[in-house]
Amino acid sequence: MTAQVTAGLDGSKESLAAAGWAAAEAVSREVPLRLVHVEEWPNAPELPLSYAHTLAERAESLLREEADLTRRNHPGLEVLTQRARGRAAEELTAAANQADLTVLGSRGLGGIRGFIVGSVSLAVVGAARQPVVLVREGADHAARDGGIVVGVDISRPCEALLGFSFNEAARRGVPLRFVHSWTLPASYGYAAVMDPGIGEELGDHLFGELDDLLEPWRKRYAGVDVAAEAVTGSAAYQLVEASQTAQLVVVGRRSRKIALGAHLG
Repeated sequence: MTAQVTAGLDGSKESLAAAGWAAAEAVSREVPLRLVHVEEWPNAPELPLSYAHTLAERAESLLREEADLTRRNHPGLEVLTQRARGRAAEELTAAANQADLTVLGSRGLGGIRGFIVGSVSLAVVGAARQPVVLVREGADHAARDGGIVVGVDISRPCEALLGFSFNEAARRGVPLRFVHSWTLPASYGYAAVMDPGIGEELGDHLFGELDDLLEPWRKRYAGVDVAAEAVTGSAAYQLVEASQTAQLVVVGRRSRKIALGAHLG
């Protein structure tokens, strides 16, 4: 693994936003920035030479212009460029596994809260062994004052998630907000309706487990402002709501033995 931040670049507004975010992150971490462009090579066995030259020229121009812009915006930052040929998801995943952090663009969808992840970004997030950040185009993350929001499933191992979250909060000097979402098991049936206190008792118990999970990390990162809550409802909905004021949302990824499909909740 190389100490660097990698950004996938395809010329879209989302990828340009990702490159800009990645550049600021590389400056903050004091590591080089690598811009990667993947030429999705068609399956056809023979291609006109002129077409191949056009693709190569476009790739070189895109990387050169973005690298020059980044150097002007961040004097002193080492900017590297890389052209790859093949399947974008596979090439970007390989690049992500060699970097401290990889940044990709994420497509938004009008007024609907949340985001739609492109197929390439989804594949990379589902396979990469290192952290991957998805960036929305047009979002001013630095202007938000909500710090970092972290979704925690206390029933699964999450040491890597906690370590990344606390380290990022300490480095950025922002507060951490941990959210664990839960729903009352169906087995409680009408008992929960007849006695609302049952739900409150379970919620208090889960909050206690979350608090115990965070306690050693609070001691290790004594300077980080930490808040935690156990809330009822859909985890996805709760995290999207919490993201409205957050600079960064951190979630884990499930590890599966089956290679097929995205390894995401």
